[in-house]
Amino acid sequence: MSKAIPQIRKYMTAAPHTVGHDQTLAFTQNMMRELRIRHLPVLDGGRLVGVLTERDVALIETLKDVDPKNVKVSDAMSQQVYTVSPDAPLDEVAAEMAEHKYGSAVVMDNGHVVGVFTTVDGMSALSALLQSRLSK
Repeated sequence: MSKAIPQIRKYMTAAPHTVGHDQTLAFTQNMMRELRIRHLPVLDGGRLVGVLTERDVALIETLKDVDPKNVKVSDAMSQQVYTVSPDAPLDEVAAEMAEHKYGSAVVMDNGHVVGVFTTVDGMSALSALLQSRLSK
């Protein structure tokens, strides 16, 4: 008898940090470095409006004559966000992320950000699942 596929809630990073769309890139960049995070949901009045990644920030840093103190998060974020519910099956989320090369999924429940599932979380899930299978 096979086990049920775990839900994403088991492996997501719960209660993730978020940032307001009107914050500066410099503020957000410092926050991401201090907290050692690479994916940051962006909110406007509590509503998810985008996601800012470490890669987005690095790209802006390379632009000539652009001062991160004067750039708003809303100007650098991606508005296309892959969202899932906490009950989403791990295998479906992983397949979708792989197919579209998403670095993260924002986990939403009743319109609120409750978690983030990143490729690092995916590798942790893979490791845990393999270890439990191989230890039998």
